[in-house]
Amino acid sequence: MIISTPKGREELEALLAGYRTLFLVGCGACATVCKVGGEDEVFATQEWLEAGGREVVGSMVLKEACHVMRAARELRRYRSQVDEAEVLLVLSCGGGVQSISSCTDTRVLAGVDSLFLGNIRRFGEFEEKCSLCGECILNETAGICPVTNCPKGVLNGPCGGMEDGHCEVDAERDCIWAKIYRRLEKQQRLAAFDRVVEAKDWSKKFKPGRHQLARNPGSGVEK
Repeated sequence: MIISTPKGREELEALLAGYRTLFLVGCGACATVCKVGGEDEVFATQEWLEAGGREVVGSMVLKEACHVMRAARELRRYRSQVDEAEVLLVLSCGGGVQSISSCTDTRVLAGVDSLFLGNIRRFGEFEEKCSLCGECILNETAGICPVTNCPKGVLNGPCGGMEDGHCEVDAERDCIWAKIYRRLEKQQRLAAFDRVVEAKDWSKKFKPGRHQLARNPGSGVEK
C-alpha cells in the first residue's frame, strides 16, 4: 500500500492561485485507507474549495487511481465536466496523479504527498517494511528486511553501534539484526549467519520499473 499524506491548505491555495473551476479525483484504494482521497476527503475538499469561492464542476473516486486504462475510461464518462474544469486536483499517490495526467491535456495537480510503501499495523498506523530494491533477501533474514528496517541498511549482522540490542540511531528502536538473530534462533537456522551477503546490485532496481505478467500460451490467461 502506498502511504500518503495531504498537502497543507496553504500549499494548495498557492497551487490553485488563478484557477476557479476544478474537477476532483479520488482513489478508492490506498488513498481511501490513508484517509487522504476517499469519498469523505473528496467531499471535504469540495466544501473547502467552494467556501473559498471556487467551483467544483464534478468529481469521481476511482477504484484504483493508478490503473491507467480505468482512469482513461472514467475520464471519458465525465468528459463534459472535465472539459469544463481549468484544473484537475487529484487526491491520490503520485502513481494516480500520473495516470490521470496521461489521459488529459488539462492541467493536473497533486493534492497529496506520497510517503512510502507501507504495511498496515492497525487502523490509521502504517509502517515501511519494503524498499522495493529488486533483489529480495528475506529468505535469508527470517522474513525481516534489513535494507528497509535498519536505518543504515546494513546487510551483514549488527553494526558496531548496537548496544544491548538497541539501535544507535534510535535508542527506542530494537536493532533489526538482533530481531533477525532471535527469529533465526527460534527457527534453528543460525547457520544463515555464515552467509555473507554481497553489496546490493542496484542495477536490478531499474527506474522507471516495468513488469509484465507471463501469459500461458493458448489460454489467454495471465499467470
